[in-house]
Amino acid sequence: MTFTFTALICLGLTLGLWIPVLTGSLPKPILRAQPDSVVSMETKVTFICEETIGAKESDLYRNGNLQRRVPKNNQKRTNKTEFLFLNVDQQNAGQYQCSYRTQTKSSDYSEPLELVVTGAYSKPSLSAQTNPVVTSGGYVTLKCEPSQDNHTLILTVEGSQKHSWRKDPECNRYTEKCHALFYVGPLTSNQRWIFRCYSYEKHTPQVWSAPSEPVELLVSGKLQKTTIKAEPGSVIRSGRAMTIWCQGDLDAEIYFLHKEGSHNTQSTQTLQQPGNKAKFLIPSVTQRHAGQYRCYCYSSAGWSEPSDTLELVVTGIYYYGVKLSGLPSPVVPEGGNVTLHCTSHSNYDKFILTKEDQKFTSSLDAEYIPSTGQHQALFVMGPMTPNYSGTFRCYGYYKHTPQLWSVPSELLKIFISGPSRKPSLLSHQGHILEPGMSLTLQCYSDTKYDKFALYKEGGTDIIESFSQWTKAGLSMTNFTLGYGRHSTGGQYRCYGAHNLSSEWSASSDPLDILITGQLDLAPSLSVMPNSTVHSGENVTLLCWSMYPVDTFILSKEGSGQPPLRRKSKFQDQQYQSEFSMRAVTSKLSGTYRCYGSPDSSLYLLSFASAPVELIVSESIEASSWPAKRFITTATPENQDHTTENLIRMGMAVLVLIVLSILAAEAWQSHRQTHHAAGK
Repeated sequence: MTFTFTALICLGLTLGLWIPVLTGSLPKPILRAQPDSVVSMETKVTFICEETIGAKESDLYRNGNLQRRVPKNNQKRTNKTEFLFLNVDQQNAGQYQCSYRTQTKSSDYSEPLELVVTGAYSKPSLSAQTNPVVTSGGYVTLKCEPSQDNHTLILTVEGSQKHSWRKDPECNRYTEKCHALFYVGPLTSNQRWIFRCYSYEKHTPQVWSAPSEPVELLVSGKLQKTTIKAEPGSVIRSGRAMTIWCQGDLDAEIYFLHKEGSHNTQSTQTLQQPGNKAKFLIPSVTQRHAGQYRCYCYSSAGWSEPSDTLELVVTGIYYYGVKLSGLPSPVVPEGGNVTLHCTSHSNYDKFILTKEDQKFTSSLDAEYIPSTGQHQALFVMGPMTPNYSGTFRCYGYYKHTPQLWSVPSELLKIFISGPSRKPSLLSHQGHILEPGMSLTLQCYSDTKYDKFALYKEGGTDIIESFSQWTKAGLSMTNFTLGYGRHSTGGQYRCYGAHNLSSEWSASSDPLDILITGQLDLAPSLSVMPNSTVHSGENVTLLCWSMYPVDTFILSKEGSGQPPLRRKSKFQDQQYQSEFSMRAVTSKLSGTYRCYGSPDSSLYLLSFASAPVELIVSESIEASSWPAKRFITTATPENQDHTTENLIRMGMAVLVLIVLSILAAEAWQSHRQTHHAAGK
């Protein structure tokens, strides 16, 4: 009896345990996790079990083991039970289910829900192996590299549909590096595609590493394409700040900026009103920012078409200097041509010429010039119109980095000149200056110009100055160039202009400024036949040196005329040049000096020779002769005429002598006859 009762009691207890299951006809609950089923460590997670109203209690299981039991409050009937976990860690990772029970029945278990806890290991790296910009329906290969060995890799994509791909990595036995390639697609244009990669050990599949940096793929859609522009411009010096603006559909939620060749994208959700523009700020531009950019936008309607390409050029990367000059002059007659000459001692592959308003760019291959040791490019412009006037710069760059340019040349202004009357240019200090002498050039005209411009041949800029008016009705201005030095030597021209016109006048005659003491030698100067001669005689000034000299320059002190140049000849064991003057007059009297100059620097002279004084005294006959010009050579034709004139003069003198003798004899005979008759 006792055994039977005991057996019945045991059977009853056993049946009591199983009755809720055996008799369970309640709908199985639904289990959800907030904020997500994949969370990082130390995150607060709430499991929500949705059951039938009237449940007495709800249970939460992890990997089949009861974790929590929550009795229901009869005063507040609800069909949801919450299980709160604070600061979850890897011990909380696993597969969860829930169930509930009424007074007489128990439900089935909910569908399993995996709670994944991330951050247990170092993050892997994720990159796009191909261009992250694809057309709708396209595929992309993503590469995931774990930071730990023997880890399985999982690729996830954000969104309502929890897509994921798992792979065991392939390892290179030589480099000992592992990776897995995920071929994902087709990618549609109606959603965003943000991917992350994790790794985990096989025996703990719900304990993952920290997530990789996200990779977002851009899908080129069919909505209206965006526009892109750069401020202050697409050509910018290294270190400066710049902004790239992108504008698209008014409903755009987010904008993306992609640099061609990059496996990453940049996005912004900071939209600028009005016009719903996106602002991409680069605080300090470096060479890594150079390249070609496009922008995209995404809205609830999908993806836009890409913008046009923006080419961002960074200058100042190479510090080898570039020089720009206008040949023959940066002031060009309308309809004429000008050559912009870009040079550098660096071996750049190409030179590029840009206009300040960026409406003009032109590039040419560099050409090496052995005689100067420079690389150059010649940009020929013309026929010139007012549209060509403006400010230009030149840069050098290498073919393999076409968006990385050198420091710029100095600005070169190009002006258009018209038919207006040319002004005159003179130097207050003469044509030849000693180093340290102050130089002032004066440009003047009897045309009432409002301003003048001075240009030095081969220079990089034009000096402008407003004119002054003299009582004599002249317009003029002085250009003070400071103290004479090596760089002061050269050929200068000036131009006039009116305020209401963009044209400049025709060029003045060129004015050469020569700087002495630039060669460490001093030639010698001698006069033949003598330093004191009579008017009408011939004189030769001989300039010579025992050291090599390409050209000799002869200058007369106080003369306003340009000095004379003669190529030297090697003769009688010396370098020499002869400066011949025929039929000299007293106007040629004065102090003369001689200088030497190299062909490579025509405006740089040696030290002066010792001064030579030429004295021309005038005879009575010579005083009535007309003054002769300062000539430098005697032609054979002139020599023949001189000989003929001398013969004629000689014959006339001889005839006069004969006639004088005959007259004297006749007078003597007449006197004797008259005396005889008187006797």
